[in-house]
Order: sequence, then structure tokens, then C-alpha cells
Amino acid sequence: MQYTIWVLEILSFGLVFVLGAALALGILLYFLDRFQTRDAVRRNYPVIGRFRSLFTGLGEFFRQYFFAMDREELPFNRAQRDWIERAGSEQGNMVAFGSTRNLALVGTPIFVNAAFPPLHDQYARTQPMLIGSGARQPYNARSIFNISGMSYGALSRPAVTALSMGAAKAGIWMNTGEGGLSPFHLEGGAEIVFQIGTAKYGVRGRDGKLSDDKLREIAGQSQVVMFELKLAQGAKPGKGGILPAAKVSAEIAAIRGIEAGKPSISPNRHEEIDDWGDLLDMVVHIREVTGKPVGFKTVIGAVQPFAELFDLIRERGEAWAPDFITIDGGEGGTGAAPMPLIDLVGMPIREALPMICDLRDKAGLHERVRLVASGKMVNPGDVAWALCAGADFVTSARGFMFSLGCIQALKCNKNTCPTGITTHDPRFQKGLVPEDKFEAVAAYASCITHEVETIAHSVGVAEPRLMRRRHVRLVQGDGRSVPMNEVFPSYSPSPNSISH
Repeated sequence: MQYTIWVLEILSFGLVFVLGAALALGILLYFLDRFQTRDAVRRNYPVIGRFRSLFTGLGEFFRQYFFAMDREELPFNRAQRDWIERAGSEQGNMVAFGSTRNLALVGTPIFVNAAFPPLHDQYARTQPMLIGSGARQPYNARSIFNISGMSYGALSRPAVTALSMGAAKAGIWMNTGEGGLSPFHLEGGAEIVFQIGTAKYGVRGRDGKLSDDKLREIAGQSQVVMFELKLAQGAKPGKGGILPAAKVSAEIAAIRGIEAGKPSISPNRHEEIDDWGDLLDMVVHIREVTGKPVGFKTVIGAVQPFAELFDLIRERGEAWAPDFITIDGGEGGTGAAPMPLIDLVGMPIREALPMICDLRDKAGLHERVRLVASGKMVNPGDVAWALCAGADFVTSARGFMFSLGCIQALKCNKNTCPTGITTHDPRFQKGLVPEDKFEAVAAYASCITHEVETIAHSVGVAEPRLMRRRHVRLVQGDGRSVPMNEVFPSYSPSPNSISH
């Protein structure tokens, strides 16, 4: 009995202490809020006003898990993310009871199934395609779907390692992003596209300019198969890359050739390139130094400047042409960037790609200059659309982040990524185990290719690159769909040729 009384007294004392502490904290917060001048809501509604910030911060998570419909969320909805998760886990992507997609939305692609599609013994697997026929070491790319540029530094060590291992298993290329070539890019044995950003990370001399010796050193790595000059990316056209100081470790600084512990902000463009002539000079120079195919990545703002580019290539000759052009959509991307650039600058890939394809073909460079499409292309329908529009390859960054386990927490620039993908905090990195995750990366890439081949067979062709614009219809504002080749008529070199 005495024991029970002691317990009750202790509990009572504890309750009184907790209530007293809560009251004291409330009074303290009241005065802090009432006399601060930065937040009007907290000043007018002390203590209670703090819940607004709390609920605002939690809102994106509640919407993701409880309120958003499968096809509503941005930048990627639940249906897209779930497809990638199932593909990566090799669970299969069969669904039942009809589509949840709203087929009345303007721009929705609807593929044109053939009346008599090819039989199974008439199928063909996607064939490799040669890039850089004029280079000393051209690259025979095996896959239509590859990993877009994501730097070590922006991504964590286990994330880069897992991507490298997965890319090697799937037979796809991996772009380094502008942050230089790390040991972890090479660790898995993947074929590497080395991206040269405006700060020349990894290939810069002491003066910060492009170093031929560093280029030769990188080209000497047998896994490096191509070089890509980055003019612009979808997340921030007209602004250089941004890496917060918290992510610039001594290791990353050594790889990039910069100072540790300070934010890494690239110039908004290559200082040596003032016009298209300078760009072609740079492309040819890098190709001569390295012996490997060289292209460039950019975002389309207007078509006319690119018409001038192709006119200049025709004037100089095919030897001056880039081996590939990567077209990134203005839909935003993995990089941290000011919201106006992510939201408002740059032509969407679904408008830009067909136009640039037609300029290339009109210039007679269809076989010489390969087109790589990038920009929110994470599911088979996206990739199939791009091939119909005229792309030779498709690359994705965020799709492969999802395959690693990304939950779209939107913390990429804060070093607090809960899945360990975009953080250098060991506490979070330990959750990403490359030896497990690389299997999901490879499975995702393979599943994309398989299902794009399925779409190709459905529209009546033997393999994906045989698809043309007439094989897909686009929903219009009045609810009708029309063939893509009526919205974007393809260039035809002769009256009797079949348009793309």
C-alpha cells in the first residue's frame, strides 16, 4: 500500500513538473513572439502562430502520403514513382481494371497500335548505335536509355557507386555531371560520359582554364567513352552549377580542383565560347586531344539560333559537327536552382526536340549528329515519345534517383536527404547500400527498354528506333487527338520520302 502511495506521489510530482515546465515554456515563447519583429503572424498571435510554420513544413509530406491522387503530384506523381519502384524490384508492372491516366489532358501521347503487329519471331532487340564516326575512338552505344549528368558532390558516394555498378550490369552509359570524375564513377565498371561544365571541374589547369593534359589524363581511362560540353541544363539555363559549402569536402575539392569548405558556383557560361563558331572550335579541339566523341548539352530557348548553328556546320563541313547534342527540357532537373529558372526559363522538351531534330535532318546530318533527349523522362511512354519525335537516345537523372530509393523529399540542396542519395552526412548515407541498390538501377533500365520495345511492337515496327511521329497521336484542346507529324511536320529530303 505504501509503495502504491509513493508511486502516485511521484507521478503527481512528475505531472506537476511537466505542466509547470510547459507553462514556463509557453510564457517564454509568448514574450519571444510578442516582441520579435520579423514574423507578423507570430507577433499578433504569439505561440499559436508558430503552428502555421509547422503545418506549412509538414504539408508537402501529408499531401504526398494522404491527400494527393496518384496522378496529381509534381514534379513526379505517385503513379510514376510506383512504376519505377516496381520496375527496380522486378515485381512486374501489370495492372488491372483500366488506366488511371486522364487521356483528355492536352499533349497526352496516344500510341497508334497496328492492325497487324509483328509476330514474336519478327521482333528485334534494340540495336547498338555508333556515335562519333569521325573520332579516332568512336563509341558504339548499346542502350537507348542511359543515366544523365549527376555530379559526385551533388550525389553521395554510395549513390554514385550504386549507379556505376547498375549501369555496368545494364550495359548503359553514366554521365559524370559537371563535378569531375570520381573513383566511385569508375568503381562499378560503367561506361562513362565525362561532362565538362563551365568551371572545367576535373580538367582545369591552375588558371582555371581547360587543360589539355588533364583532358588526355581523363581520356586515358578506358571507361570514359565520350565527352560532353555543358552549355546549360534544364534546372537553371543561364546559371552555373551550385554546390553548397557543406558539400565541398576535401575529397570533392581535390576531384574538382577547388578550395574545400567554400560553396562551388560555376560561371553561367564557358568564357571561351562567345558564339557558335567558338563552340565548334572547342568541340573539334577536345575531340582531337582525346580522340573520343564530343557533343554538347543545352536547353532550347528559341529555334532560330540553332538554325544558325546547323548552317555553320554545313558551311564548314561535317568534320566540324558535334558528335551528339543533348537537349534538356526546361522542366527543371536535379540541380539546385532559383525557382524562376526552374519554373519559367527554357523550352519544354516536348516542343524543343522535334524542332531541333528537323533542323538536323534538313542540314543532312541525321547520321552524323546523334540527338539525346533529357527532361522528366522516367517511364516507358516518355522514352517512346522521344524516339518517335526524333531522339536517338534518352537520358534520365531523376528516374535513376527514384530507382535508388528517392522519395521526393525535396531536400536535395540541404544535405539532409533521408535516403542518403544527395547528402554527405554519414548518418543518412548508411541507409543506401550500393551492393543492394545497384540491382534496382539495372532492373529499372532493363525494364524501360523492354517496355519501350513492347510499345514499338504494338505500333507495328520491329524495334524502337523505327518508330516515327505518325505512330503517336497528341491530344488537343478540343479533346481530339491528331498525329504528331501533323503538329510537327517532319523534314523530308524528297517528295517521295517517308516523313519521320
